[in-house]
Amino acid sequence: MDRLPYLIPLLISLLSALILPSMAEMKTLEISDDTRQIILFEKFGFSRAGTVNISLSGVSLAPPSPSDPAIDPSYLGFFLISDESLIQAAYDSQQNPDPNSYPDCVLMSPYVKNIFKFSELSPPVPDGAINRSFPVSHPDEYSLYFANCVSGSAVTMSVHTEMYNTRADGTRDFLSVGQSPVPSMYTFFAVAYSAFLGIWIYLTLFHNRLSSHKIHHLMAGLLLSKALYLVFAAEDLHYIRKTGTPHGWDVPFYLFQFLKGVLLFTVIVLIGTGWSFLKPFLQEREKKVIMVVIPLQIVANIASVVIGETGPFIKDWVTWNQVFLLIDIVCCCAVMFPIIWSIRSLRETSKTDGKAARNLMKLTLFRQFYIVVIGYLYFTRIVVYALKTITSYKYRWVSVAAEETVSLVFYLFMFYMFRPVERNQYFMIDDDEEAAAELALREEEFEL
Repeated sequence: MDRLPYLIPLLISLLSALILPSMAEMKTLEISDDTRQIILFEKFGFSRAGTVNISLSGVSLAPPSPSDPAIDPSYLGFFLISDESLIQAAYDSQQNPDPNSYPDCVLMSPYVKNIFKFSELSPPVPDGAINRSFPVSHPDEYSLYFANCVSGSAVTMSVHTEMYNTRADGTRDFLSVGQSPVPSMYTFFAVAYSAFLGIWIYLTLFHNRLSSHKIHHLMAGLLLSKALYLVFAAEDLHYIRKTGTPHGWDVPFYLFQFLKGVLLFTVIVLIGTGWSFLKPFLQEREKKVIMVVIPLQIVANIASVVIGETGPFIKDWVTWNQVFLLIDIVCCCAVMFPIIWSIRSLRETSKTDGKAARNLMKLTLFRQFYIVVIGYLYFTRIVVYALKTITSYKYRWVSVAAEETVSLVFYLFMFYMFRPVERNQYFMIDDDEEAAAELALREEEFEL
């Protein structure tokens, strides 16, 4: 790696982009006295009719120290590189025995597609400017980078970038190739959740009104927030596709994204404790879990807003990604504790209260819920991330489809398990079931 020093920041920025890739669209930003060697601006999947437009103005350069000579502008510029080319460059740097055959600046590498160098600015630095359009004829997923190969030098500039594909009718599509089907998918799932909500309202307010509890109304709120989140997510992506900017109904989108996350974790915690439909109160430790999860979700949504509204070019973008992932992991772990506590409490109670069958059914139900929650969290956090990284850029929508499908299945399973019913299975127990349950609990205790 010492023969290609620029590969290290390239690989780091690429891995950071894979964590939570930002939405590709028009971007305008100000860079002031920035000394980074590599800045990742965007990652975009191009068709055969792709284009990158970059406009710079007010470009000025500051050498590492006042006594240093003037900076050669040919060592600064913008370029595109695909993941495959980056991997090939890293491989060749290890295999090639001749260190002199490789340049020490990424702009000189045969693996990159140079858009322009600062030596092409007109007028030249200082106060340099340029407006350059670069056609992408080879379809692939490319990352747009700015490179500063003069170590320690600082760059100031105003940057406007546009990355898009041109449709057959000549209109511009600002969504990456792999994201084009996503707005339609979000619309489909929004309709599915709306129908789900209608059925749930009928069950809780009309058909089984006497069997409904507070938790069932909270679950209705979760369905509503999920459906509205999908509606505004579809609208936001559609707006980006048409205009290149994400500023459609941003406030409702982030509001319902926040409500969806908070309500989902809260419902899992409350169901895991048996609140409302099994007991009317929460213990102190269970209250603490909720009071930890809700503030964490607030911070996670702030991180999500920063990630969505800016991009990988800001200096703290990687940090915000790490904050988001860390909080998500903590919340996923926190919601498991109330379920474990309920399972342990039911196991202990079954030995003393003389209602073996009822406790066995509760215990079985909570174990099933525990397994389903673990499966859901594992799939949406690990498997979906794996799909994003291993699938071709053309099929990046597959990870979205998989995540939303599994989420819908999880919601259906959870809501069915804890639906309001007139003849509650916990209380309709006969003598034969009681005797069989006592035997099953003794066998389980013996195994343990």
